[in-house]
Amino acid sequence: MNYKEEFSRWNSFAGLDAKLKAELVAMDEAQKEDAFYTNVEFGTAGMRGILGAGTNRMNIYTVRKANVGFAKYILDLEEGKQRGVVIGYDNRHMSYQFAIESARVLATYGIKSFIFESLRPTPELSFAVRHLKCAGGIMITASHNPKEYNGYKVYDDTGCQLIPEWGKKVVDYVNEVEDELNIDLISMDDAYPLINWISSEVDEAYYEAVMGIAINGDVNKDDFKIVFSPQHGTSNIPVRTVLPRLGYNLIPVLAQCAPDPDYTNTKSPNPEEAVSYELAIKKAKETDADVVVICDPDGDRLGVVAKKGDEYELMSGNQSAAVYLEYILSQLQAKGQLPENAVMYNTVVTSDLGELVCRNYGVEVEKTLTGFKFIGDKIRKYEATKEKQFIFGYEESYGCVVKDFVRDKDAIQAVLLAAEAGAYYKAQGKTLIDVLDELYAKYGTFKESQLALKKGGSEGAKRIKEIMDNLRQDAPKAIGGINVAAVEDFKMSERYEKGEVTPIDLPKSNVLKYYLEDGSWIAARPSGTEPKCKFYFSVKGDSAADASEKTEILHKDMLKIIGE
Repeated sequence: MNYKEEFSRWNSFAGLDAKLKAELVAMDEAQKEDAFYTNVEFGTAGMRGILGAGTNRMNIYTVRKANVGFAKYILDLEEGKQRGVVIGYDNRHMSYQFAIESARVLATYGIKSFIFESLRPTPELSFAVRHLKCAGGIMITASHNPKEYNGYKVYDDTGCQLIPEWGKKVVDYVNEVEDELNIDLISMDDAYPLINWISSEVDEAYYEAVMGIAINGDVNKDDFKIVFSPQHGTSNIPVRTVLPRLGYNLIPVLAQCAPDPDYTNTKSPNPEEAVSYELAIKKAKETDADVVVICDPDGDRLGVVAKKGDEYELMSGNQSAAVYLEYILSQLQAKGQLPENAVMYNTVVTSDLGELVCRNYGVEVEKTLTGFKFIGDKIRKYEATKEKQFIFGYEESYGCVVKDFVRDKDAIQAVLLAAEAGAYYKAQGKTLIDVLDELYAKYGTFKESQLALKKGGSEGAKRIKEIMDNLRQDAPKAIGGINVAAVEDFKMSERYEKGEVTPIDLPKSNVLKYYLEDGSWIAARPSGTEPKCKFYFSVKGDSAADASEKTEILHKDMLKIIGE
């Protein structure tokens, strides 16, 4: 699309929001191009982008356009209009306004909405869709992204983010909107009869469900301390309600509890970044806490720091999930409650460690593409057939779900799981890190890491495409001096190994995965929601030092291979 024409269209629109108009006036040429060279699009986690004026920005006009598409999708469903849509929102700038705009668009199409009276975490939105028997859900959030961002996620009637098959229907409807600036809407006065406000009844139902995941409710909590930070986000009230009710000694980082859209008292709202833990670790040292837990702003991801001697060690999402699995499966097996048809879901870019833990307990493992909607979709399919029983699901990026009353990542469940596992192992004289080390001793040492190349703007999009095209057309034969044993191309749905080609039974996705002869692997994929090309490394070593040394070598060689 021609960014100059699009800029002119917006700049000449008489009814443009005054704040957005002021932004247009202040733009230089580079800013105009970045704001208008494309449309902000749906990706693996919905629509996400920088707040501001432009077709490539999150604003009331692009949100309205997205809602027109979702409204038409809802109308296609049986009794979709009558069942309605649940709308949740987080602490970010414009989140409440986008929620109200969403309800207004839905009302224009005669669709009821149910809006939380204040900010709530994403997993509670997922829960509320089924609890209220609605036809779908909308969550206004940009998850763990910086304060300049916001986003829009849509859910089906099971509380699962729309899978590609259904998401495409929304996108097709969105693309039918020729002019996002001139969408006909009813007034807010006319919309209000179709807007319903959600009270604490849903909160209490969700809290009860979360408390129900406990395996050892009578675990000794007296000598166990857990420091908690919601990173200025939505998990503050749920976590500080559920954990104390169950008797846990929860120590909040009060400076990070207020729902601040500017994230004033944290260096990053992203649990994947070590700087986000600084205040919480300081509090842990002051109180001699056993575990530190941090939720991202919309409460779907949980990062864990565990005590190791006198220090505190950050666990990756792969590491914490492996420990959770060991705890869950060992305890259910000991109680005779582990189903024979149990299945665990994770993604093609998660570590092999969790899978090895599951195999040890006779639990089946199924892989999905990146995006928790694929895990939610697996749960939905097996719920209908009863063929397999869901036991746990997780991604490497700190997202997991324990019980399927939520069909998305649930950091509130994960906080309780981390607390219970931590208290249980402390009673045995162990820390969570000790349990992880035991898993490494049994299955081999794994080190997971990521490289994320940020490539913004139209030139960045071209560069990301070039990187993936080059890797696909000229696959490396060796990386870091280790031969490539097999390649999986999820866009072509093919696996190449020893000259043979076998099909991959997953939806097509622009992901490449290289399996090395030593048991390590590297995956490459463009982000679906950010201007990044991500590289995932799972390195197997003889020891922690060996795995770290291999990781450094593989990082450097991969950058050399792609020309960075």
